[in-house]
Amino acid sequence: MAVVSEPGTPIRVLIADDDALVRSALAFVLGGASGITLVGEVGDGDEVAAAVDALAPDVVLMDIRMPRMDGLAATEILRRRRDAPEVIVLRTFNADDHVLQALRVGASGFLLKDTPPADIVQAIRTVAAGDVMLSPAVTRQLIAHVASSDEPATDSEPRRARAHELIERLSQRERDVALAVGRGLSNAAIGAELYMSVATVKAYVSRVLTKLDLDNRVQVAIITHDAGLN
Repeated sequence: MAVVSEPGTPIRVLIADDDALVRSALAFVLGGASGITLVGEVGDGDEVAAAVDALAPDVVLMDIRMPRMDGLAATEILRRRRDAPEVIVLRTFNADDHVLQALRVGASGFLLKDTPPADIVQAIRTVAAGDVMLSPAVTRQLIAHVASSDEPATDSEPRRARAHELIERLSQRERDVALAVGRGLSNAAIGAELYMSVATVKAYVSRVLTKLDLDNRVQVAIITHDAGLN
């Protein structure tokens, strides 16, 4: 799991996109955002690891389609690291299999490239704070896409069995929190539903991620879906 940015500390952002115009536009947006520092830009996935080593970003804005190493491979490499930065996938189109793959390998969520600037900034702040950035509607859309995908039974059955095995590791209260996360609820909404403080919810979410050996809340949503619980 990544280290969450300390309150009051500027959020350090790295952009990875092979389109110079996209990088320039994002740099312009971030340059005017309070509490966010753009620490660097790279033009391909194979440059990301070295840039992360050198610049220590909290969040990477990662394009999926890049020429030498795509964003999926780069994200998977990053998320295997201890104290890895959060990754927000940048894309041109709405839900597709590439996004689902990115979420499975550890991306924290996604943004369309035509997302309004204020929403891009808010997504970065939300992810850096360790909270969910996908709205319930978007989470449901992604999970529905998983459910409707044409995958062989030989692939889905082992994944369902693995998901049940993971869920069994959780206490009842942890399971309640995991199911709420799987529905795309924010920490505040989970607290209101389960009669917990936001701080307690955060502690439970952290415990769920640790017990399930997952990187982020979107992966929890996928696990609860795979187990047939959401």
